[in-house]
Amino acid sequence: MNYILFDGPARNALLPFTFTRPVADILIGILTIRQKWEKYLGSTITTLTEEYLSEKYPMVELEENVMICASFLPNGVLAEMVSNLEPNQAIFKGEEVIAFYTNDSQEEVDFDNYEIIEFTEDCLTVTNTWDIFSKNTAAIREDFEFLTEDRKSQPIPKSVNVIAPENIFIEEGAQLEFVTLNASTGPIYIGKDTLIMEGSLIRGPFALCEGAVVKLGAKVYGATTVGPYSKIGGEINNSVLFACSSKGHDGFLGNSVLGEWCNIGADSNNSNLKNNYEEVKLWSYEKEGFAKTGLQFCGLMMGDHSKCGINTMFNTGTVVGVSSNIFGSGFPRNFVPSFSWGGAAGFSTYITKKAFETAKLVMARRNTEFDEKEAAILEHVFELTKKWRKD
Repeated sequence: MNYILFDGPARNALLPFTFTRPVADILIGILTIRQKWEKYLGSTITTLTEEYLSEKYPMVELEENVMICASFLPNGVLAEMVSNLEPNQAIFKGEEVIAFYTNDSQEEVDFDNYEIIEFTEDCLTVTNTWDIFSKNTAAIREDFEFLTEDRKSQPIPKSVNVIAPENIFIEEGAQLEFVTLNASTGPIYIGKDTLIMEGSLIRGPFALCEGAVVKLGAKVYGATTVGPYSKIGGEINNSVLFACSSKGHDGFLGNSVLGEWCNIGADSNNSNLKNNYEEVKLWSYEKEGFAKTGLQFCGLMMGDHSKCGINTMFNTGTVVGVSSNIFGSGFPRNFVPSFSWGGAAGFSTYITKKAFETAKLVMARRNTEFDEKEAAILEHVFELTKKWRKD
């Protein structure tokens, strides 16, 4: 069967991360949503997303297809139901469609003509940006159990100070000596060809994805995910870094999400708790205003290719768009539009020519080309977000 993940109604609530990727390519736990579904269903899966993203993320449609809403994360029960779908069947959870069978001759989908199968079990969903970190504990636990079932971990080096070693899994090529791993609070997954430098203190749940690095003396609290080829240092709590981002120095990052190709300058910090302990509000691209999160702890949401200079201070519940460059003293405002250049003293537009020059240099350091597809996506995001910038 051909499976296709579609963005669904939560796409706009997941901006700025979905400015540059389908919902399916959000990282939560150990794997992206797409990778989870591919492993459960044993099939390569493409995506139906915004037209400007479709060249980088093309959809493959065959004569018969099963469409899956990417906001729903798979588990064993749901994956089996999806794999057993037949023509004119759809899976719903309440009023929300999870998956449905379709063919290329259908001009439209009318669920009144479908047999509706109710999914009554629990499953994780990602429908808001803060879900990425607030549900990361559950996501790491589920991914860990699924990925390590009937597999044997590499041995834990003798120099490692370890608590609950049965909850630790180390892939081939990982390097770690003279570190402390406490998996009594949740599983610790150490991916292929990763490096944890000496003196680091890590509490689970924790996921270090392929090629990622934990620098000397880092202090990491769960539930934290470090995406492929990302680097962390300093103090980190309940945060998710997508691939190829860096928070490599001292400073605090808590209850936060960083997209790809982000960089946090040395001694930068974010607040994750308001001084009055009230509920945190975040900028909503859907409402074009600040919306309640229901959370007391909520830090920084930073879109792809954004950076901050040394000693940057972020207010509780700050949203930074795509390709912004933040620097200087004081707290920048808690919504920084995409392609902004500046800080607390004010912002100007970060023109695409300059932003692209930086992106090329940054990506080249990871042996990745900044190609025409990337440039076209960012050009489109620049135009989409123009209304929020004030020069």
